Amino acid sequence: MMKKEEKLWNEGYIKVMTANFALYFAFYLLMPLLPLYLSENFNATKDVIGLVLSGYTLTSLLSRPFSGYLVDSFPRKKVFMWCFFLFFIFFAGYLGAVSLLMFTIVRTLHGVPFGALTVSASTVAIDVLPSSRRNEGIGFYGLANNIAMAIAPSVAIFVYKATNSFYILFWISLLVALLGLILASTIRIPQRETVINKSKLSLDRFFLLRGWLLAVNMVFFGFCYGVLSSYLAIYSKEKMGITTGTGTYFTLLSLGLILSRLQGNKGLKKGRLTQNATQGVIVSSVGYFLFVAFPNPVGYYLSAFLIGLGNGHMYPAFQNMFIAVAHHNERGTANSSILVAWDIGVGIGVVLGGIVAEGLGYTPAFWMVSMAQIIGAILFLVATRQFFNKRKIER
Repeated sequence: MMKKEEKLWNEGYIKVMTANFALYFAFYLLMPLLPLYLSENFNATKDVIGLVLSGYTLTSLLSRPFSGYLVDSFPRKKVFMWCFFLFFIFFAGYLGAVSLLMFTIVRTLHGVPFGALTVSASTVAIDVLPSSRRNEGIGFYGLANNIAMAIAPSVAIFVYKATNSFYILFWISLLVALLGLILASTIRIPQRETVINKSKLSLDRFFLLRGWLLAVNMVFFGFCYGVLSSYLAIYSKEKMGITTGTGTYFTLLSLGLILSRLQGNKGLKKGRLTQNATQGVIVSSVGYFLFVAFPNPVGYYLSAFLIGLGNGHMYPAFQNMFIAVAHHNERGTANSSILVAWDIGVGIGVVLGGIVAEGLGYTPAFWMVSMAQIIGAILFLVATRQFFNKRKIER
């Protein structure tokens, strides 16, 4: 008699998916218009705007290793709720920030609960999933933030054009985050024994050392996306004269992400992690190459779809691989480690991409990106796949 397949879309999983959508929608709603808000309200210059907005990324990155430790060491629901509450309440800070300094402080500190919340939310998602559907469930989980990333910026621009008010956007983000918080409070997480490790603090309490090569590989892919997301609009205008296509580009990229997650979950369900990742890194490599080698509308928009398609296969496969090499009491650390690796790559990309673009131009900067993606793909095919297969823990 065949064993009945466990239910993937259980109540807890649907709730944590919806709460995850709420947190990313609130986050992405403000992203496209904050530079304009700082410029118009505080007369901030471009370099000051970049500095103000980079603080959020930095504190988010710094909080993730510690949040992974907290999620693994203390009652998971409490950590999750405190992170969500702080994430929600900081949106009220934007409404009350009457000077550039106050806004900078609020924005920078807001990165701490955001970084911690993304780790705790993804770990809660793993907890409410049946173990037999975990690979598949993690792949679907990312759809929530992909869809939020696709629609929130368009909603923001529509609302701003209709109202000409940044404060309405702040209120909407606050209310959406509150709805996410309320929904999160109703999630029932399976009870587990909380084991607080009393041994001496060490690096592996904050970063999954068993997955170090996976993390190195992820830095390459984060680097590429960091340059692309930061300098796409300027490159598009200078090289191809495209001034209004950036939104379309990211919409196509998001569409690729969504479709690849839907299609790729068939492989994840069967445990084909390295196969999914292989497809992803190769397709993304083709996308980044097309972007810089064919600077015309066809190459431009096709690259967006291919990069999204590739990353949508690659990222959930890598996340599952991180979890597969971690012990049961290291899930939070595994989730924080992949996010830290990605953020480090993005950060290096933003800085190094700007330096190369300033010295040599944007075309050489994007050739650098294409080469970095290809090197990352070769690293995975030659070394990281074998590294994972040797270290994965059979459950």
